[in-house]
Amino acid sequence: MNDAYLAIINPAAGGGRARERVGAALDRLRIAGLAIDTAETCAAGDATRIAREAYARGCRKFIAAGGDGTAFEIVNGLFPESILGPGDMGGGNEIATLGFLPVGTGNSFLRDFEKEDCGKPTSNSRPPHGSGSNQPRSSKSGLERGLQALEARRTRSCDVLRLTHKGGCLYYTNLLSVGFTADVAALRHRQFSGLGQFGYLLSIFLCLAQLKRRPFPVRVDDNAAFDARPCLFLTFNNSKFTGGKMMIAPDAVTDDGLIEYVRWGPIGRVGLVRNLIRLYDGTHTEHPLAERQAVRRVEFQLDAPIDVMVDGEVMRLECQTIDVLPSALRVVV
Repeated sequence: MNDAYLAIINPAAGGGRARERVGAALDRLRIAGLAIDTAETCAAGDATRIAREAYARGCRKFIAAGGDGTAFEIVNGLFPESILGPGDMGGGNEIATLGFLPVGTGNSFLRDFEKEDCGKPTSNSRPPHGSGSNQPRSSKSGLERGLQALEARRTRSCDVLRLTHKGGCLYYTNLLSVGFTADVAALRHRQFSGLGQFGYLLSIFLCLAQLKRRPFPVRVDDNAAFDARPCLFLTFNNSKFTGGKMMIAPDAVTDDGLIEYVRWGPIGRVGLVRNLIRLYDGTHTEHPLAERQAVRRVEFQLDAPIDVMVDGEVMRLECQTIDVLPSALRVVV
């Protein structure tokens, strides 16, 4: 079994500055005693292919050197569709370890593990509802936190969420959303991807102008009926943050074996504008139209594909179910 880390580098991440930043970071890790091999991506999907081939060769330690999308692709290379069930890696294979050198524009996942005192372990227990907005935030950059975690060999278990859709399966560690949040991400991806943060803000305002509040029928756990009430958005989360700093699921815990399901009902334009800032501190879940549950399984009742945003990537899928693979990955955080 190969004990070296394979750093999968997306040189296009961070506006094309990733290669230079990652090079210095890898030098620092090697000085700290880590054995590291490297591979670069050239196109979408390359990180998935590279991770899958490396796993087949015996590699079990990986570093995502890029943004959220790079980590998402690597996770999907480590979890093939032949996986048999929660906790079963298919044929008894060893659980993989994933570290992070976040040099992209999103870098949401690592924010769950920020603490003023990085020496204190993150609690595995689910926090009281609404407590997310009071959590201390660290001043360290995501890259520095990723480096320190790798240098300290600091790992912990992490759940992986599995979406089954009409075309197959995909796996994620952050979140999947539908509705307004996915509409904004899809518009930015398809029309304004070259405009940076301005393109994101423009997409928000355009989606506000044609605000859609529609049903996405879902049934959770053992509920008898599907919930087909109109809503602004639904999110199915493993961790708290999306879009870098938006705390969409303040009560999510990455290793509790549960899906944090957040629903925001059909709020109007004025109400959404007034409450938009609350998506960044997590207090939106206290709004009268908001709901959250910790569940083990979600079932969709869709008759056509819809836009979904999953770990920062935009796709059009006909979703069927979401379930949890408990502690199926180790993350270096």
